[in-house]
Amino acid sequence: MLCPTRELATQVATEIRRLARYQPNIKIVTLCGGVSIGPQIGSLEHGAHIVVGTPGRIKDHLSKETLSLARTNTVVLDEADRMLEMGFIDDMVSILEETPTDRQTLLFSATYPKDIADISARFQHSPVQIAVEANDDDNTIEQKMFVCSKQERLDGLVKLLTHFKPHTAVIFCNTKVLVRDVGEHLNACGIYTAVLHGDLEQRDRDHVLVQFRQQSCRILVATDVAARGLDIDDLAAVINFELPHDAQTYVHRIGRTGRAGKSGLALTLFTEAERFKIDRITNYLKYDLPFVSLESLPISDTKLPAPEFLTLCIAGGRKAKVRPGDILGALTGPGGIDGKAVGKIDINDHAAFVAIQRNLADEALTCLQEGKIKGRKFRVTKM
Repeated sequence: MLCPTRELATQVATEIRRLARYQPNIKIVTLCGGVSIGPQIGSLEHGAHIVVGTPGRIKDHLSKETLSLARTNTVVLDEADRMLEMGFIDDMVSILEETPTDRQTLLFSATYPKDIADISARFQHSPVQIAVEANDDDNTIEQKMFVCSKQERLDGLVKLLTHFKPHTAVIFCNTKVLVRDVGEHLNACGIYTAVLHGDLEQRDRDHVLVQFRQQSCRILVATDVAARGLDIDDLAAVINFELPHDAQTYVHRIGRTGRAGKSGLALTLFTEAERFKIDRITNYLKYDLPFVSLESLPISDTKLPAPEFLTLCIAGGRKAKVRPGDILGALTGPGGIDGKAVGKIDINDHAAFVAIQRNLADEALTCLQEGKIKGRKFRVTKM
């Protein structure tokens, strides 16, 4: 299965593991860049039933002959349009050429540009095209548009955050430079903020995503590409610090909130020079968007509270046979930590992450550092 980003590949692999847990001995291997290739080669030595990865790293394994696709019976191209946008078309073609011609090929794409049609015609035999209509329920997402000058945009963002006080929010920018600038400004204003962009080391990107999922970070500033695969339950708000270049991206952004029938909030800052983008969006949505004056919002002196949780990182994960129950038991058993103070627990191959209520984080850290998990000592640090 090919995915455009490591974050999406990891999310997909996690979901496949959940679905396959009732089937015995299903081996799933994730092959992505940003990490050492050695452990991946070791995982592949005994074969795999399902491989999920990014085009670049899968191509690396093919060139090293550490991966063979000769017996592949199904290929899935997930978010194929994004892979084309990111320049992976040559890698996709070379990977598909390594698979048997009688395989089944499933291609998923939010849009259907000519390049996708060409890929389909070349690698799919008598394909059945299934189109799913977008069900954009504007009753679940409250959208508000705020006009401001370019110079007022940063202060306007702070005003939106302190006025609406979302429990969690993703702020979208169009460039990674602006992501850094916005993150620095919000942190300087006392609003604890994490950033996600393509220049971050993969380890740092993983840590940011874990902290956001575990609510030890409430505000995340990101580019669209970096946020691919970002799946957060009950995201309270999406804020467009800048309008995207096309209407479909706007719909994709705001669709991250208000899911499963729950209410969501979508706030957008724009300048007069961006009115043409508003016109594109309203034409696409087929309804007008409500405009609100920034000046009409009262100034709030109340800062956003600190995140409820703090994440602890344990240097032992799936490969060390560490399970969520082992961590919870170590905290609530010998450690005496109230189970209600323990939040989400995430496990990857070589590390585990546990969210602890902030006021008990030091106590939990000492408990895990001085105690044992599954009878073993592990290095534990704050994030």
